[in-house]
Amino acid sequence: MSETTAGHPKHQFHLVDPSPWPLFSSLSAGVLAGGAVLGMHEHGWWVAIIGFLLVLFCMFNWWRDVIKEAVVQHHHTPIVQLGLRYGMTLFISSEVMFFVAFFWAFFSSSLYPVGGVWPPKGIVPFDPFHLPFLNTLILLLSGTTVTWAHHSLIEGDRKGLLQGLGITVLLGLTFTCLQAIEYSDALFHFDGNIFGATFFMATGFHGFHVIVGTLFLAVCWIRAYKGQFKPDHHFGFEAAAWYWHFVDVVWLFLFLGVYVWGGHGIVPPTE
Repeated sequence: MSETTAGHPKHQFHLVDPSPWPLFSSLSAGVLAGGAVLGMHEHGWWVAIIGFLLVLFCMFNWWRDVIKEAVVQHHHTPIVQLGLRYGMTLFISSEVMFFVAFFWAFFSSSLYPVGGVWPPKGIVPFDPFHLPFLNTLILLLSGTTVTWAHHSLIEGDRKGLLQGLGITVLLGLTFTCLQAIEYSDALFHFDGNIFGATFFMATGFHGFHVIVGTLFLAVCWIRAYKGQFKPDHHFGFEAAAWYWHFVDVVWLFLFLGVYVWGGHGIVPPTE
């Protein structure tokens, strides 16, 4: 029996149609993970590249279907949006625990260092008030611009919405570029020492989240340009904004804990 009458839902709930994307996404993620393992063992990265492209393909089609359900089929009623908010909240909570593991590894290694020295001898940490501080200012500014965009949407200001989102995307790209420059100037590496391993895992995984968040907001800009967001119906943008604020907060902990506290009192080794 059809869920809709004249293009509108008969009830407040959404009975999701059968979709191939959960299964295909799982298989694609498996190919990506297996390919990454092969690549790390010097068997080539072509399997990982194929898996990555498959994941992108599944993501595009799955999100396209979700947008169609919301914009065309009008399935995202208030009660459905509430469920989506619960889902996004749980997802961000799981991401928080992921970062807790990285912070735990870093602080455990720094509070009880092997040999009683932290960072290990020969490690020259970054100056926290150089590029890391600039990136902190960039992310804090991006948090204000995405909030500006959200308030503009609620007030029906389309120009402010597009400007705020556009600036946020540019700030996200700037952050990523500066972090790439920072990594290229690093005087330590990922392997061979616990400082480099925990540092690059924590900051690198955060950098990956910045890239994902930037893509989310870029898609939101395109949808906003097409007029798909309404003041009372814009969960897609709201979820992206939540994710971006989460990225901001995690970076503040990284900056204070890993860059400032983690490198406190370190004197570069003499030749």
